[in-house]
Amino acid sequence: MNPSPSPTSGASGPPEQPPRRARRSFSDQFKADAVALVLQTGRPISQIAAELGIGESNLSNWLAKNRAETTPTGARVAELEGELARVKIERDVAFKERELLKRTVAFWVKESPS
Repeated sequence: MNPSPSPTSGASGPPEQPPRRARRSFSDQFKADAVALVLQTGRPISQIAAELGIGESNLSNWLAKNRAETTPTGARVAELEGELARVKIERDVAFKERELLKRTVAFWVKESPS
């Protein structure tokens, strides 16, 4: 008598795996629009992902990438702080020049014969 093969004996080969879903790819524009939808509306990622028919993890990854790209790095922060300091100095100079011009005009108006 031949013993019947057991399900774990492997006599019938490896178990069949369900067919894999084709990997979907999304355009950069779609990703940008999805990220903008989250940032502009403030709605939960899960809600927007469900509406768009995408996974929450996809949308979360796109948001993280967007934040990493738009958050200034240490060098960029230092550059922006330097530019801010320069602009403040220029503003102060412009205010002083304006005050000087005001006083000059007032002096000439007062000194001019009526």
